[in-house]
Amino acid sequence: MTKENKQQPEYEVEIPSREELLGAVEARLKPITFDEILERFQLTDERQHIGVKRRLRAMERDGQLIYTKANAYGLPTRMNLIKGRIIGHRDGFGFCRPDDGGDDLFIPPKQMYSVLHGDIVLVQEQGKDPKGRREGRIVRVIESREMSVVGRFFVDHDLGIVVPDDSRLNQDILIPDEARNGARHGQIVVAKITRRPNRRTSPVGEVTEILGDHMAPGMEIEIAIREHDIPTEWSAATIEYVDKLAEEVPKEAYKDRKDLRELPLLTIDGEDSRDFDDAVYAEPEGDGWRLWVAIADVSYYVRPNTPLDKDALERGNSVYFPNFVVPMLPEKLSNGLCSLNPDVDRLCMVAEMKISNRGKLLDASFYPAVMKSHARMTYTKVAAILEGEPKLRQEYEAVLTPIENLHSLFKVLKKARQGRSAIEFETLETRFIFNAQRKIESIEPVRRNVAHTIIEECMIMANVATARLIEKHEEAGALFRVHEPPSSERLTNFRGFLAELGLNLKGGDDPSTRDYSEVLEQVRERPDAELIQTMLLRSMQQAVYTPDNAGHFGLALDEYSHFTSPIRRYPDLVLHRAIKALLKEQQGPNQALEGAWMYPDEQLDELGEHCSMTERRADDATRQVDEWLKCEYMQDHVGEEFTGVIASVTNFGLFIRLDDLHIDGLVHVSNLDNDYYHFDNERHLLIGENSRRVYRLGDKVRVKVRSVNLDERKIDLKLLAAESPTGKDRMSGSADLAEKRPEKRPDKSSAPKSKRQQKREKAGKVKAKRAKVEQKRKAKKQRSKKN
Repeated sequence: MTKENKQQPEYEVEIPSREELLGAVEARLKPITFDEILERFQLTDERQHIGVKRRLRAMERDGQLIYTKANAYGLPTRMNLIKGRIIGHRDGFGFCRPDDGGDDLFIPPKQMYSVLHGDIVLVQEQGKDPKGRREGRIVRVIESREMSVVGRFFVDHDLGIVVPDDSRLNQDILIPDEARNGARHGQIVVAKITRRPNRRTSPVGEVTEILGDHMAPGMEIEIAIREHDIPTEWSAATIEYVDKLAEEVPKEAYKDRKDLRELPLLTIDGEDSRDFDDAVYAEPEGDGWRLWVAIADVSYYVRPNTPLDKDALERGNSVYFPNFVVPMLPEKLSNGLCSLNPDVDRLCMVAEMKISNRGKLLDASFYPAVMKSHARMTYTKVAAILEGEPKLRQEYEAVLTPIENLHSLFKVLKKARQGRSAIEFETLETRFIFNAQRKIESIEPVRRNVAHTIIEECMIMANVATARLIEKHEEAGALFRVHEPPSSERLTNFRGFLAELGLNLKGGDDPSTRDYSEVLEQVRERPDAELIQTMLLRSMQQAVYTPDNAGHFGLALDEYSHFTSPIRRYPDLVLHRAIKALLKEQQGPNQALEGAWMYPDEQLDELGEHCSMTERRADDATRQVDEWLKCEYMQDHVGEEFTGVIASVTNFGLFIRLDDLHIDGLVHVSNLDNDYYHFDNERHLLIGENSRRVYRLGDKVRVKVRSVNLDERKIDLKLLAAESPTGKDRMSGSADLAEKRPEKRPDKSSAPKSKRQQKREKAGKVKAKRAKVEQKRKAKKQRSKKN
């Protein structure tokens, strides 16, 4: 899996590892030559010379070493070089995001001429720019971005050009006549860059694919898939393997599996779901509950290191667009053999859990099984049944008791969730309603009901149980789903935002989930509650996959993993394999546990990074499509007026979230009243220099749609009126700021009470656990160096 492991089979003789080569360079006071490396490791075989040269080139490519003008290898850190990824900007400048963290380096426009957004580069810091930002000079491109670009083809004075759809690629690509390949003016195409740009010339390319006309239905998805490099093709070997699979579960797969076909397991999903990877059943037991969570046994069909496994890993997860899915697995598996369809035998992995009447997980066992779903239920139907809808209760009379048992268990689990003060967001998603021509007719809110939360709590319990299993048996390594507390910078910004609204986040430098939950509870009935929740979400760190357990802050859980969706998430598949490997070790090698696999630590590190990347890639792609579709919808509403709320304040204007539609548009600062406006970053407001008019986060507004730019996915708005959430007109100045500025209140939580002491003790335990995780990481690095 690792680059080192990929390269190892190429060498017929033993050569130094990357760690050993780095050690040799670090031990020198100056860069080391190739001959000195050969002498240092006493390499005399010509095959060793070739192998070491290849490895050194790979280390150059990855930015671990620099080949100097003196024909020697040195360390980038000793040359004050920073490795990072170029982030382009539509205005011509850019940034370098360092691989090892830290603030981005500003890259001026002249430096950006010879690089492209997405390039991996080495940058030398050059002090500060006029705005106080770290500025960098590009020393070398060590890895070029994917050379294919999606854009719109234009012909201007017989000159063909492709204007990239991604605004971060601000250089047009020249297309010679012989490289147009039939592209017509205005079409969306894929162009391959054949000559990179430099300081004097633009990039040159050729059209490799014509996607279609600019406004063709589904074009926004085609563009997003290619811009974000989402794999859509299966390898020939995968297609051959899937074609040979039978439509039914093979009889040999039943061996050594528990038979749960009589257990009334149910699937509960959305109306438009086609792949069902989880089924649940619960019943009271003593003074508590027993819960079965059966998950599709994808690992039986997707074996490690097979072509299908490699294709699934490359995708990392399924990507869900409006009315379209790029699946992680071929449809024959995702919607067929692996999907827990009703009234057919299916293979599954089961987490059977004992839960107390206080919602505490007491015990859990895991085993492979064969099951038969007794009903395919939807969230809407289950909610209606629980509300007493007579027709549905009659239609599903056979499964009424299992549904009501799940509801009763849910009440217990919800109370436990509230007891640990997990952060509960009341999110509102939207859904596009298309007509026959795939044009948007309306945008409707999608509201969660009790059935959503029933399944959510059952899945959380199964994820906790599996995480505890892996935490207990470190030898069966897998990936945890880790959500760390907010960074100090984000925490400071969020506190500043709350202060402007007269609110306070307790907890000092280390607030707990209880402190955040208290804020949400305080604002639940406020008109700006959704905005405050959005800002709270922005203050959080992004959850990631990692083999080092650091807990899940948002859910207030010490252990958490992803076990419940192996059809659409690769980390879940990794966890299933690890559990099987552990069971095989415990029960003996003769146990039929196909798909069992133990991953080495270094492979898990890379898997975690890769799966976190593919998740972000999917989020970015779906967000891009949503923005495009919303702009397309708003094209028919230019000139119309809407109410909304100020969702974001920047130095260049106000982003307005339109009520009901949940679409964001921009009121540019130049379109505000005839005045000079100054941006206050700490208090998230714009204030007029002469009029003293103030615009803040949360202000209610009335706007008019001025224009829509579909290419740039921008909605331009004109502000007609604004008022504060309390209904006061925003025409006030410094006096208003003083009036609205909250008084400093003493933090009651700092009083020396026993609860406070308990809280501090818990925080200390959390810190100790993080320190333990860091020690494990360091120990792992030391072991890998020794090996």
